[in-house]
Amino acid sequence: MTFKEKVSEQIENALKVNPSLFLVDLKISEAFKISIAIDGDNGVNLQDCIDVSRFVENNLDREEQDFSLEVASAGVSTPLKSVRQYKKNIGRTLKVKTLANESLEAKLEDVNNDFITLTWSSREPKKIGKGKETVQNNREISYSDIKEAIVTIIF
Repeated sequence: MTFKEKVSEQIENALKVNPSLFLVDLKISEAFKISIAIDGDNGVNLQDCIDVSRFVENNLDREEQDFSLEVASAGVSTPLKSVRQYKKNIGRTLKVKTLANESLEAKLEDVNNDFITLTWSSREPKKIGKGKETVQNNREISYSDIKEAIVTIIF
């Protein structure tokens, strides 16, 4: 079993203690610096990070492999990576970049295992007559077409 596999197993076990938490990212540098990013259905607090850190650290053997460990919550500006992250952000505004280099800023309306649904309003020329009208737009985007999606904070 590789070091990364051991770390992954311990993270998985740590997250079983609090099922509302989930892994967003795991990086292990060549110098064995472990960086873990977690998220939660109800957010992540400092104690959650401490609990995961302690669990992982207490179940890895420093005699076998010395390491440094960092556990943090996925930041607000961190791109969404998992379906679970999309689900917890339904109703929020996302900035989505597609693989076709298209940029959208829209409300995340719905999420399933295959795609997300975005909605937004736009001003478009009237079909009949002069002037513009407000139109509601809907678009489904599959996860495979998303290059990056970031939650937009609106004050």
